Amino acid sequence: MAARWTALPGLAAVSLLAAGCVNPNTGTSNADGGPSPSASAATSPGTSGGAKRIGFFGFAKANSFSAATFAGVEEYAKANGATAEFLDSNFDAQAQVRQLQDAVTAKRFEVFVVQANDGAAVVPAIGSAVQAGITVVVQFTPVGTRYDTADPQVDGTITLIDVPTLNGEGLGELAIQACASKKLDPCEVGYLEGLKALPLDNARTQAAVAKLKAAPGVEVKAQLEGGYTQESGRKAMQDVLQKNPGIDVIIGASQAILGAEAVAKGKDIMYVANGASRQTVQAVREGRWFGAYYLPVKTLGAKAAELGLRKARGEQMPATNLATDVRPGTSMGTKDALAQVSGEYDE
Repeated sequence: MAARWTALPGLAAVSLLAAGCVNPNTGTSNADGGPSPSASAATSPGTSGGAKRIGFFGFAKANSFSAATFAGVEEYAKANGATAEFLDSNFDAQAQVRQLQDAVTAKRFEVFVVQANDGAAVVPAIGSAVQAGITVVVQFTPVGTRYDTADPQVDGTITLIDVPTLNGEGLGELAIQACASKKLDPCEVGYLEGLKALPLDNARTQAAVAKLKAAPGVEVKAQLEGGYTQESGRKAMQDVLQKNPGIDVIIGASQAILGAEAVAKGKDIMYVANGASRQTVQAVREGRWFGAYYLPVKTLGAKAAELGLRKARGEQMPATNLATDVRPGTSMGTKDALAQVSGEYDE
Protein backbone atom coordinates (compact mmCIF):
# COMPACT_ATOMS: atom_id res chain seq x y z
CA MET A 1 0.00 0.00 0.00
CA ALA A 2 1.12 3.51 -0.65
CA ALA A 3 0.28 4.86 2.77
CA ARG A 4 3.05 5.81 5.21
CA TRP A 5 1.84 4.70 8.62
CA THR A 6 2.17 1.73 10.89
CA ALA A 7 -0.76 1.67 13.28
CA LEU A 8 -3.42 -0.02 11.13
CA PRO A 9 -1.97 -0.85 7.72
CA GLY A 10 -2.55 -4.57 7.52
CA LEU A 11 -6.00 -4.61 9.07
CA ALA A 12 -7.37 -1.93 6.81
CA ALA A 13 -5.60 -2.87 3.64
CA VAL A 14 -7.62 -5.96 2.97
CA SER A 15 -11.33 -6.24 3.27
CA LEU A 16 -11.10 -10.00 3.33
CA LEU A 17 -9.01 -9.98 6.50
CA ALA A 18 -10.72 -11.55 9.48
CA ALA A 19 -10.59 -9.61 12.71
CA GLY A 20 -10.57 -12.71 14.91
CA CYS A 21 -7.74 -14.75 16.30
CA VAL A 22 -5.89 -17.57 14.60
CA ASN A 23 -8.13 -20.47 13.78
CA PRO A 24 -6.13 -23.57 14.73
CA ASN A 25 -8.45 -25.75 12.67
CA THR A 26 -7.85 -24.40 9.19
CA GLY A 27 -7.43 -28.06 8.34
CA THR A 28 -5.33 -29.92 5.87
CA SER A 29 -8.11 -30.85 3.50
CA ASN A 30 -9.84 -28.45 1.19
CA ALA A 31 -12.99 -27.27 2.97
CA ASP A 32 -14.68 -26.63 -0.35
CA GLY A 33 -15.03 -30.28 -1.15
CA GLY A 34 -12.10 -30.66 -3.54
CA PRO A 35 -8.64 -32.09 -2.99
CA SER A 36 -6.28 -30.41 -0.58
CA PRO A 37 -4.28 -27.45 -1.95
CA SER A 38 -1.11 -29.53 -2.07
CA ALA A 39 -2.80 -32.30 -3.97
CA SER A 40 -4.61 -29.97 -6.34
CA ALA A 41 -1.50 -28.22 -7.66
CA ALA A 42 -1.21 -28.78 -11.39
CA THR A 43 2.42 -29.86 -11.25
CA SER A 44 4.72 -30.56 -8.33
CA PRO A 45 7.95 -28.56 -8.23
CA GLY A 46 11.06 -30.22 -9.57
CA THR A 47 13.80 -31.42 -7.29
CA SER A 48 16.67 -29.35 -8.66
CA GLY A 49 18.48 -27.30 -6.05
CA GLY A 50 17.51 -29.46 -3.08
CA ALA A 51 15.26 -28.45 -0.20
CA LYS A 52 13.95 -24.90 -0.22
CA ARG A 53 12.90 -22.60 2.60
CA ILE A 54 9.88 -20.33 2.29
CA GLY A 55 9.57 -17.18 4.36
CA PHE A 56 5.93 -16.13 4.69
CA PHE A 57 5.73 -12.43 5.52
CA GLY A 58 2.07 -12.35 6.53
CA PHE A 59 -0.09 -9.56 7.92
CA ALA A 60 -0.21 -11.10 11.41
CA LYS A 61 -0.25 -14.53 13.04
CA ALA A 62 -3.23 -13.45 15.14
CA ASN A 63 -5.29 -12.83 12.02
CA SER A 64 -7.39 -15.75 10.80
CA PHE A 65 -7.09 -14.72 7.14
CA SER A 66 -3.29 -14.74 7.31
CA ALA A 67 -3.30 -17.93 9.37
CA ALA A 68 -5.37 -19.72 6.73
CA THR A 69 -3.09 -18.45 3.96
CA PHE A 70 -0.04 -19.72 5.80
CA ALA A 71 -1.73 -23.08 6.39
CA GLY A 72 -1.89 -23.45 2.62
CA VAL A 73 1.72 -22.32 2.18
CA GLU A 74 2.97 -24.70 4.86
CA GLU A 75 0.94 -27.68 3.65
CA TYR A 76 2.18 -27.29 0.09
CA ALA A 77 5.76 -26.81 1.26
CA LYS A 78 5.74 -29.97 3.38
CA ALA A 79 4.23 -32.01 0.57
CA ASN A 80 6.93 -30.84 -1.84
CA GLY A 81 10.19 -31.11 0.06
CA ALA A 82 10.33 -27.60 1.49
CA THR A 83 9.84 -25.79 4.79
CA ALA A 84 7.84 -22.67 5.62
CA GLU A 85 8.10 -20.13 8.42
CA PHE A 86 5.63 -17.36 9.35
CA LEU A 87 7.38 -14.04 10.05
CA ASP A 88 4.88 -12.05 12.08
CA SER A 89 4.89 -8.28 11.60
CA ASN A 90 1.59 -7.95 13.49
CA PHE A 91 0.20 -5.37 11.05
CA ASP A 92 3.26 -3.13 11.48
CA ALA A 93 4.51 -1.95 8.09
CA GLN A 94 7.94 -0.88 9.27
CA ALA A 95 8.44 -4.09 11.25
CA GLN A 96 7.70 -6.01 8.06
CA VAL A 97 10.25 -3.96 6.14
CA ARG A 98 12.88 -4.77 8.75
CA GLN A 99 12.00 -8.47 8.64
CA LEU A 100 12.42 -8.51 4.87
CA GLN A 101 15.73 -6.67 5.04
CA ASP A 102 17.07 -8.97 7.76
CA ALA A 103 15.99 -12.08 5.85
CA VAL A 104 17.76 -10.87 2.70
CA THR A 105 20.96 -10.13 4.63
CA ALA A 106 20.90 -13.44 6.50
CA LYS A 107 19.99 -15.44 3.35
CA ARG A 108 17.43 -17.36 5.44
CA PHE A 109 15.06 -18.24 2.62
CA GLU A 110 15.11 -19.06 -1.07
CA VAL A 111 11.46 -18.01 -1.47
CA PHE A 112 9.51 -15.08 -0.03
CA VAL A 113 5.70 -15.02 -0.01
CA VAL A 114 4.71 -11.48 0.95
CA GLN A 115 1.39 -10.07 2.14
CA ALA A 116 2.39 -6.42 2.17
CA ASN A 117 1.09 -4.28 5.01
CA ASP A 118 2.24 -1.22 3.07
CA GLY A 119 2.84 -1.95 -0.60
CA ALA A 120 4.96 1.13 -1.19
CA ALA A 121 7.08 0.78 1.94
CA VAL A 122 8.29 -2.72 1.08
CA VAL A 123 9.36 -1.92 -2.49
CA PRO A 124 13.08 -1.33 -1.73
CA ALA A 125 13.35 -4.48 0.40
CA ILE A 126 11.54 -6.55 -2.26
CA GLY A 127 13.92 -5.19 -4.89
CA SER A 128 16.90 -6.18 -2.75
CA ALA A 129 15.50 -9.69 -2.37
CA VAL A 130 15.16 -10.11 -6.13
CA GLN A 131 18.70 -8.83 -6.66
CA ALA A 132 19.92 -11.36 -4.08
CA GLY A 133 18.41 -14.19 -6.12
CA ILE A 134 15.42 -14.79 -3.86
CA THR A 135 12.16 -15.75 -5.54
CA VAL A 136 9.45 -13.33 -4.40
CA VAL A 137 5.72 -14.01 -4.67
CA VAL A 138 3.56 -10.95 -4.00
CA GLN A 139 0.44 -12.44 -2.43
CA PHE A 140 -3.02 -10.88 -2.21
CA THR A 141 -2.16 -7.15 -1.92
CA PRO A 142 -0.13 -5.22 -4.52
CA VAL A 143 3.48 -4.24 -3.90
CA GLY A 144 3.77 -0.76 -5.37
CA THR A 145 1.45 2.22 -5.65
CA ARG A 146 -0.98 1.04 -8.34
CA TYR A 147 -4.21 -0.68 -7.36
CA ASP A 148 -5.64 -1.29 -10.82
CA THR A 149 -3.29 -3.98 -12.09
CA ALA A 150 -2.10 -7.46 -11.24
CA ASP A 151 1.16 -6.96 -13.12
CA PRO A 152 4.35 -6.94 -11.03
CA GLN A 153 5.40 -3.44 -9.99
CA VAL A 154 8.86 -4.66 -8.94
CA ASP A 155 10.77 -6.36 -11.75
CA GLY A 156 11.49 -10.03 -11.14
CA THR A 157 8.60 -10.70 -8.75
CA ILE A 158 5.62 -12.99 -9.27
CA THR A 159 2.16 -11.76 -8.34
CA LEU A 160 -0.85 -13.66 -7.06
CA ILE A 161 -3.14 -10.81 -6.07
CA ASP A 162 -6.71 -9.62 -5.95
CA VAL A 163 -6.76 -6.34 -7.88
CA PRO A 164 -8.46 -3.78 -5.58
CA THR A 165 -10.30 -1.95 -8.37
CA LEU A 166 -11.64 -5.23 -9.76
CA ASN A 167 -12.71 -6.16 -6.25
CA GLY A 168 -14.62 -2.89 -6.00
CA GLU A 169 -16.29 -3.40 -9.35
CA GLY A 170 -17.31 -6.90 -8.28
CA LEU A 171 -18.91 -5.60 -5.09
CA GLY A 172 -20.80 -2.99 -7.10
CA GLU A 173 -22.02 -5.60 -9.57
CA LEU A 174 -23.26 -7.85 -6.75
CA ALA A 175 -25.23 -4.94 -5.29
CA ILE A 176 -26.75 -4.21 -8.71
CA GLN A 177 -27.78 -7.86 -8.97
CA ALA A 178 -29.33 -7.62 -5.50
CA CYS A 179 -31.40 -4.63 -6.61
CA ALA A 180 -32.49 -6.47 -9.75
CA SER A 181 -33.49 -9.56 -7.79
CA LYS A 182 -36.27 -7.59 -6.09
CA LYS A 183 -37.02 -5.36 -9.08
CA LEU A 184 -36.35 -2.24 -7.02
CA ASP A 185 -36.37 1.07 -8.89
CA PRO A 186 -35.08 3.17 -7.37
CA CYS A 187 -32.85 0.93 -5.29
CA GLU A 188 -31.11 2.64 -2.36
CA VAL A 189 -27.58 1.37 -1.69
CA GLY A 190 -25.25 2.08 1.20
CA TYR A 191 -21.51 1.48 0.93
CA LEU A 192 -19.53 0.87 4.12
CA GLU A 193 -15.98 1.38 2.92
CA GLY A 194 -12.95 0.22 4.87
CA LEU A 195 -10.86 3.13 6.13
CA LYS A 196 -10.94 6.42 4.26
CA ALA A 197 -7.28 7.15 5.01
CA LEU A 198 -5.98 4.22 2.99
CA PRO A 199 -5.22 4.52 -0.74
CA LEU A 200 -6.06 0.86 -1.39
CA ASP A 201 -9.47 1.25 0.24
CA ASN A 202 -10.05 4.46 -1.69
CA ALA A 203 -9.27 2.73 -4.99
CA ARG A 204 -11.71 -0.07 -4.16
CA THR A 205 -14.40 2.38 -3.05
CA GLN A 206 -14.10 4.57 -6.13
CA ALA A 207 -14.43 1.55 -8.41
CA ALA A 208 -17.49 0.25 -6.54
CA VAL A 209 -19.26 3.59 -6.40
CA ALA A 210 -18.58 4.30 -10.08
CA LYS A 211 -20.12 0.93 -10.96
CA LEU A 212 -23.18 1.64 -8.86
CA LYS A 213 -23.73 5.16 -10.19
CA ALA A 214 -23.59 3.90 -13.77
CA ALA A 215 -26.46 1.45 -13.14
CA PRO A 216 -29.99 2.65 -14.01
CA GLY A 217 -32.29 2.88 -11.03
CA VAL A 218 -29.53 2.50 -8.45
CA GLU A 219 -28.97 5.35 -6.01
CA VAL A 220 -25.95 5.53 -3.68
CA LYS A 221 -27.64 7.01 -0.63
CA ALA A 222 -24.93 6.42 1.96
CA GLN A 223 -21.15 6.20 1.76
CA LEU A 224 -19.25 6.13 5.02
CA GLU A 225 -16.46 4.35 6.87
CA GLY A 226 -17.49 0.86 7.97
CA GLY A 227 -14.10 -0.51 8.98
CA TYR A 228 -13.22 -4.13 9.59
CA THR A 229 -14.87 -5.02 12.88
CA GLN A 230 -18.41 -5.81 13.95
CA GLU A 231 -18.37 -2.80 16.26
CA SER A 232 -17.41 -0.39 13.46
CA GLY A 233 -20.09 -1.98 11.27
CA ARG A 234 -22.72 -1.49 13.95
CA LYS A 235 -21.85 2.17 14.38
CA ALA A 236 -21.87 2.80 10.64
CA MET A 237 -25.22 1.06 10.20
CA GLN A 238 -26.78 3.13 12.96
CA ASP A 239 -25.72 6.26 11.06
CA VAL A 240 -27.07 4.87 7.79
CA LEU A 241 -30.49 4.02 9.22
CA GLN A 242 -30.80 7.34 10.98
CA LYS A 243 -30.44 9.22 7.70
CA ASN A 244 -31.72 6.60 5.25
CA PRO A 245 -34.27 4.33 6.96
CA GLY A 246 -35.40 2.97 3.57
CA ILE A 247 -32.00 1.62 2.52
CA ASP A 248 -32.32 -1.53 0.38
CA VAL A 249 -28.74 -2.86 -0.01
CA ILE A 250 -25.63 -2.57 2.16
CA ILE A 251 -22.09 -3.36 0.98
CA GLY A 252 -19.14 -3.77 3.34
CA ALA A 253 -16.40 -5.96 4.74
CA SER A 254 -17.78 -9.22 6.11
CA GLN A 255 -16.99 -8.23 9.70
CA ALA A 256 -18.75 -4.88 9.28
CA ILE A 257 -21.73 -6.57 7.67
CA LEU A 258 -22.09 -8.88 10.67
CA GLY A 259 -22.37 -5.77 12.85
CA ALA A 260 -24.70 -4.00 10.44
CA GLU A 261 -27.01 -7.00 10.25
CA ALA A 262 -27.36 -7.05 14.04
CA VAL A 263 -28.39 -3.38 14.09
CA ALA A 264 -30.90 -3.72 11.25
CA LYS A 265 -32.51 -6.93 12.48
CA GLY A 266 -36.04 -7.25 11.13
CA LYS A 267 -35.52 -4.85 8.22
CA ASP A 268 -35.76 -6.05 4.63
CA ILE A 269 -32.17 -5.27 3.65
CA MET A 270 -29.92 -7.24 1.32
CA TYR A 271 -26.24 -7.52 2.24
CA VAL A 272 -23.19 -7.83 0.01
CA ALA A 273 -20.03 -8.80 1.89
CA ASN A 274 -16.39 -8.54 0.97
CA GLY A 275 -15.12 -11.70 2.62
CA ALA A 276 -14.58 -15.43 2.26
CA SER A 277 -14.91 -16.93 5.74
CA ARG A 278 -17.04 -19.93 6.56
CA GLN A 279 -19.48 -17.63 8.37
CA THR A 280 -19.80 -15.41 5.30
CA VAL A 281 -20.43 -18.34 2.98
CA GLN A 282 -23.00 -19.76 5.40
CA ALA A 283 -24.87 -16.45 5.54
CA VAL A 284 -25.10 -16.34 1.74
CA ARG A 285 -26.10 -19.99 1.41
CA GLU A 286 -28.80 -19.51 4.07
CA GLY A 287 -30.16 -16.51 2.18
CA ARG A 288 -29.46 -14.02 5.00
CA TRP A 289 -27.02 -12.18 2.74
CA PHE A 290 -27.42 -11.74 -0.99
CA GLY A 291 -23.82 -12.40 -1.94
CA ALA A 292 -20.12 -12.13 -1.15
CA TYR A 293 -16.92 -11.50 -3.03
CA TYR A 294 -15.30 -14.86 -2.39
CA LEU A 295 -11.73 -16.10 -2.61
CA PRO A 296 -10.37 -19.51 -1.47
CA VAL A 297 -7.85 -18.20 1.04
CA LYS A 298 -6.01 -21.37 2.03
CA THR A 299 -5.89 -22.60 -1.56
CA LEU A 300 -4.35 -19.27 -2.58
CA GLY A 301 -1.62 -19.79 0.03
CA ALA A 302 -0.83 -23.17 -1.50
CA LYS A 303 -0.79 -21.64 -4.98
CA ALA A 304 1.65 -18.94 -3.86
CA ALA A 305 3.97 -21.60 -2.45
CA GLU A 306 3.71 -23.57 -5.68
CA LEU A 307 4.60 -20.57 -7.83
CA GLY A 308 7.55 -19.69 -5.62
CA LEU A 309 8.99 -23.19 -5.28
CA ARG A 310 8.69 -24.02 -8.95
CA LYS A 311 10.44 -20.81 -9.97
CA ALA A 312 13.13 -21.29 -7.32
CA ARG A 313 13.74 -24.76 -8.74
CA GLY A 314 14.30 -23.45 -12.23
CA GLU A 315 10.88 -23.59 -13.89
CA GLN A 316 9.48 -20.74 -15.95
CA MET A 317 6.38 -19.40 -14.19
CA PRO A 318 3.95 -16.66 -15.28
CA ALA A 319 4.78 -13.35 -13.64
CA THR A 320 1.17 -12.16 -13.40
CA ASN A 321 -1.45 -14.28 -11.64
CA LEU A 322 -4.96 -13.30 -10.56
CA ALA A 323 -6.37 -14.65 -7.31
CA THR A 324 -9.80 -14.89 -8.93
CA ASP A 325 -8.46 -17.35 -11.52
CA VAL A 326 -7.56 -19.98 -8.92
CA ARG A 327 -11.17 -21.09 -8.49
CA PRO A 328 -13.12 -19.60 -11.43
CA GLY A 329 -16.80 -18.86 -11.08
CA THR A 330 -16.90 -18.34 -7.32
CA SER A 331 -15.62 -14.79 -6.74
CA MET A 332 -19.04 -13.32 -7.55
CA GLY A 333 -20.48 -15.35 -4.72
CA THR A 334 -24.24 -15.48 -4.94
CA LYS A 335 -26.09 -18.41 -3.36
CA ASP A 336 -25.78 -20.49 -6.51
CA ALA A 337 -22.11 -19.64 -7.04
CA LEU A 338 -21.22 -20.69 -3.50
CA ALA A 339 -23.32 -23.87 -3.50
CA GLN A 340 -20.25 -26.11 -3.58
CA VAL A 341 -17.93 -24.16 -1.25
CA SER A 342 -17.88 -23.62 2.50
CA GLY A 343 -15.06 -21.16 3.11
CA GLU A 344 -11.51 -21.88 4.22
CA TYR A 345 -11.17 -19.90 7.45
CA ASP A 346 -13.24 -18.65 10.38
CA GLU A 347 -13.82 -15.04 11.35
